[in-house]
Amino acid sequence: MPLAQLDYAVVDVETTGWAPADSGITEIGAVRVHGGQVVAEFTSLVDPGTPVPADIAKLTGIDDKMLTGAPSIAAVMPGLLAFADGCVLTAHNARFDLSFLTAACEAAGLPWPGFPVLDTVRLARYLMVVPDEVPDCKLGTLAGFFHSPAQPSHRALADARATADILTHLVGRLAGQGVTTLDELTLWLAERDAAEEAERARQARARRWPRWLRWLARLTG
Repeated sequence: MPLAQLDYAVVDVETTGWAPADSGITEIGAVRVHGGQVVAEFTSLVDPGTPVPADIAKLTGIDDKMLTGAPSIAAVMPGLLAFADGCVLTAHNARFDLSFLTAACEAAGLPWPGFPVLDTVRLARYLMVVPDEVPDCKLGTLAGFFHSPAQPSHRALADARATADILTHLVGRLAGQGVTTLDELTLWLAERDAAEEAERARQARARRWPRWLRWLARLTG
């Protein structure tokens, strides 16, 4: 099935910190995308089971008072998993969001489905021209570049909406490079990851060369 026709569950989480080992989820937002259009949305505040640090509350606008009476993550996860069933799970910096979601499933005794996963940061890194088009691949930067109607605000649903819009534009760019299916995308990403790793290794070796040899390499191209 073409990438443009797949179902995507684009998810974002807000949390009390940076690692699930010592932090909890305060909000989950997700949008379901089909054919480049948002067809459903899911959102819930979540009781993280721990106070929200002041700096996090300032960043997200989510404080302890807002979370009074919010459901636990164990109560929210079954609904999210049902919402995302049959989808390609997508997030901006997916490793972060998935680390919290998989930890939440484990804590709740729920099996984690084997979702295919796309990371829009990873896609943008290979599809955007940095710094000519954009200075970086942050969510706000890409949303501004693509004129997304949803502006990121460190609230889960707004950020998921912006990520969904960015995904649609990136899928269009993939089609322009002849990448039209998930299998083709998996291979395309693996090739670029390998090339990037090889370049990092080359640069690391070059830094170990004597100064005169580095000068000669630059001179000869």
